[in-house]
Amino acid sequence: MAGPEPTTPALRCCALTRRFGDTLAVDRVDLTVPRGSLTALLGPSGCGKTTVLRMVAGLLDPDEGRIEIDGTLVTGPTVALPPERRNVGMVFQDYALFPHLTVARNVGYGLRHLSRGERAERVASALRLVGMDHLGARLPTALSGGQQQRVALARALAPEPDLILLDEPFSNLDAALRAAVREEVRAILRAADQTAVFVTHDQEEALSLADLVAVMDQGRVHQIADPQTLYTQPATRFVAEFVGEADVLPGTRAGRYLVDTPIGRLPTDRALRAGEVTVVVRPESLDLRRADDGTGVVTGLSYFGHDQLVTIEVAGGHVLRSRRGPGLDLVRGDRVRLEVVGPVVAFDRVAATTLADEVDGVPA
Repeated sequence: MAGPEPTTPALRCCALTRRFGDTLAVDRVDLTVPRGSLTALLGPSGCGKTTVLRMVAGLLDPDEGRIEIDGTLVTGPTVALPPERRNVGMVFQDYALFPHLTVARNVGYGLRHLSRGERAERVASALRLVGMDHLGARLPTALSGGQQQRVALARALAPEPDLILLDEPFSNLDAALRAAVREEVRAILRAADQTAVFVTHDQEEALSLADLVAVMDQGRVHQIADPQTLYTQPATRFVAEFVGEADVLPGTRAGRYLVDTPIGRLPTDRALRAGEVTVVVRPESLDLRRADDGTGVVTGLSYFGHDQLVTIEVAGGHVLRSRRGPGLDLVRGDRVRLEVVGPVVAFDRVAATTLADEVDGVPA
């Protein structure tokens, strides 16, 4: 029997909807994940991202919608394949390792359908892939958090799934380990040519790891894009403020690509339709220069060694931030001139807080 076409997505979700009582947890979510990619579901707690992951895994049934994995319909109006028939690997937030089984037996737990020789070969291959082949006889309790993470990943990889799902996979690691382990996990998934979807509320994690990021809030997907597009061309104000640091100012349309703000007239990255808009300013795009006639006043300084974050108050009581190099040439109370480098992102004032309105002329 022929396999799926190379262009067939590893995962396609269409209009997924899930309610818990009167709460609409997932609201008609569409999601397409290319084969071989690493995709993040990013959003605040309670936004519905884990519910989407659990529906894909078959641990929850949607009220409406369809799910296809590697071209096969696994959830639909008349189809609901159980988790064990979806060929999906799952890495849980707490790793879910059996404490009384060795590392090797944990990895081989889902391979009981194979012969003993095939199982041993598959376990050895998975452990080599994650760099744990020398620790197969250890118990999970004798491992560090990062090592347990790799064992959980090896267990998910061993059955050679079409898709791996990871639920907040790094949240149990301390900050010192987190960055190193996530780089290891990305390298392992790349080496295995594996498609993966992971859930996170950490924007840095999503931007640094994923090929695609789907930003969710209140059960809906606001935008799906590569990290650079998501950061530089956010589709909604929520995306602009949730992904990266951002400050907002009121603005008035001064031309198709010009807006008047409390810090002057600024170019925009998109054509403006409404007269009243909301302008998003990133701290790294705001330059400061001390000047007695400056329109801003420095109200705070946070020094981090490699850089600093300066807080400025401007006319109307609006507060902005500027991320600058390590040179300390400003103090609280200094008056400064402000210059925004490059065009700003602007949203219609009415549409800025709602996904139901149009974004750049395209219905959300």
